[in-house]
Amino acid sequence: MDNSVHSPFADLDDRIDGRITHILGKTVVPMLNALIEASGEQRRDLISARADIHRVQRKLAQHEQRLHRLERTREQRPIAGVMASIDAMNWREFEQHIASLLRRDGCTGVEIHGGSGDRGADITAYTADGRRLVVQCKNFAPYRSVWSGEMQKFVGTKTLHQADVAVYVATCPFSREALDIALQVGVTAVHRGLLEAWSAGAKLQVLR
Repeated sequence: MDNSVHSPFADLDDRIDGRITHILGKTVVPMLNALIEASGEQRRDLISARADIHRVQRKLAQHEQRLHRLERTREQRPIAGVMASIDAMNWREFEQHIASLLRRDGCTGVEIHGGSGDRGADITAYTADGRRLVVQCKNFAPYRSVWSGEMQKFVGTKTLHQADVAVYVATCPFSREALDIALQVGVTAVHRGLLEAWSAGAKLQVLR
């Protein structure tokens, strides 16, 4: 004979336990799962952000290295700026400047013939090893170019003066056609960039 007494609260306890289980299953557990998932996404976002920061740091370091190189290059140049001073010259001063560079590099008998009657040669001289040198100087605006016709005219000057070395110095670029002619006949074309280096202390290859 079963003498156990069934508590009237047993069913209520069961219903409460079921309700709690239902609430946990529908609200708390999904919320915890969402938090866990969100935590994972945040971790991935943090890892991605850290990688982005490292990339930015590398780029900044590269830019800093480039700036240091530019600063060193600028410090190696005269403070006033080589081409700035040349651009400020008139044609007579420019010819005198080229003549002084020739003397600096060992040329002798340097004569300036600028103006009419120069037979196309602005400067004549002899290189350090005795070769006859003829120079054409063009103090043009930087946006101009020396064209093929001007180079062809100078080729005739080289022949007229029976020069061993011919140098065409300009404060502007040379056209492609002019450079081709210079290469074919052995004229040294000193463009703006090469003129800057020459004026800053470098020696022209043809004068060595």
